Amino acid sequence: MKFQYLLELFGTGFFAVSGVLVANRKSNHDWFGVSFIGFITAIGGGSLRDIMLGSYPLLWIKDINFMYAIMVGILLTRLFYNQLLKLPKALFVFDSIGIAMFTILGVEKTLGLGFNPVIAAIMGMFSAVMGGVIRDVLTNEIPVLFRKNIYASACLAGAILYLVLDYLNCERNINIATSMILIFGIRVVAVKFNITLPQFKKD
Repeated sequence: MKFQYLLELFGTGFFAVSGVLVANRKSNHDWFGVSFIGFITAIGGGSLRDIMLGSYPLLWIKDINFMYAIMVGILLTRLFYNQLLKLPKALFVFDSIGIAMFTILGVEKTLGLGFNPVIAAIMGMFSAVMGGVIRDVLTNEIPVLFRKNIYASACLAGAILYLVLDYLNCERNINIATSMILIFGIRVVAVKFNITLPQFKKD
């Protein structure tokens, strides 16, 4: 099984976990409500990316294993929900791992379809953040994209690093791992030291 395919499955599962954690934290939804939020979180960004790129059928429709990954993520979250709540920053960790995986996968897919590297970087970021944005809107939260903490910019930095290393003919798996670590690392450092981007000037 290819490394990229495993990343896609794990990334889908991690996003499903983050969706479930947010949905159940916001209010005590039933199984369907929580599962729906987990599903939308997991497939939202990638589906919107594929629609804009004209890539059909959508990945989760073409390959049933992605549905299984979502189901496993939801079930594991339910089974170990109390343990996850005891872990500090559990939602942050699962969400950060998810965006790191989906950024690079989005870049690779866009490049594979023959689009310009600039578009690939944007689509990588879009793949990573839109699932979380939809999740937050559905749970009546301020979308994470509009909060002060560094989120989309971390994805963009990782996407650019991937493109640079790819241009330098870096070994693919090393490139993927390095770029993902950068995204996750930026998120951790930004949160730990409360680092934010400069505010847009008001009139």
